[in-house]
Amino acid sequence: MPESRFAANVIVPDWPAPPRVHAFTTARTLPGNSLPPYDAFNLGLRSGEDESIVRANRALLERAFNLPASPRWLQQVHGDRVLRMTCELPDGEPQADAVFSAEPGVVLVIQTADCLPILLCADDGSEIAAIHAGWRGLAGGVIEACVRRLTMPPSRLLAWLGPAIGPASYEVGEEVRVAFVESDPAAESAFAATRPGHWHCDLYALARRRLAALGVTRIHGGGFDTLADARFYSYRRDGARSGRMASLIWLKTATDSA
Repeated sequence: MPESRFAANVIVPDWPAPPRVHAFTTARTLPGNSLPPYDAFNLGLRSGEDESIVRANRALLERAFNLPASPRWLQQVHGDRVLRMTCELPDGEPQADAVFSAEPGVVLVIQTADCLPILLCADDGSEIAAIHAGWRGLAGGVIEACVRRLTMPPSRLLAWLGPAIGPASYEVGEEVRVAFVESDPAAESAFAATRPGHWHCDLYALARRRLAALGVTRIHGGGFDTLADARFYSYRRDGARSGRMASLIWLKTATDSA
């Protein structure tokens, strides 16, 4: 088990996942190596912070939480590419925005700083997945692309929506609203007008709609606001010098004591 100073600074999903499924999201308040304005636990190599510091935080993450293997870090591009991860480590950080696995000890990870991390697991603990869902990914079908790759039918999946920017903080332009409403008029309910041509956008509501349309009805989490909550990194709040959190999920191995 991690020391209390680490365990107290993560968000553990509030979902009825099988015991062999382990998951959590890091907070910026973890005792790490990052200096201002990234203090203290930035995990994003493309955030602008010195690479050696970020890699030191990643190494600390593995040690502090007794991870069974190195996380499968990705280069996320707001697309819909989905990769299956195995016990064999990939070369570098492949471009993708969703990953899945059925192998114990393979640690899936998604980085965010306002975008929505979505974790999935089969209700029998046989499969897991992690999805990076900003508005472009949601509109582009990243959830659908990932769920289609899983063996377990959607009715057997559980979903957890992790820390993302909240609807009261997320103002978007008309092009974002149109991207959703054109294909799903009922998605209008996820937008609230603010000023001419601008809307508050509820990423959580949009994700729930898309998951439910696929047949994933056991949806947990949500209710966070990364911009308003100082525990989290927020690109919209902090700009280009924002760090990144990580949402991790893996299947327990025979020697996993976490």
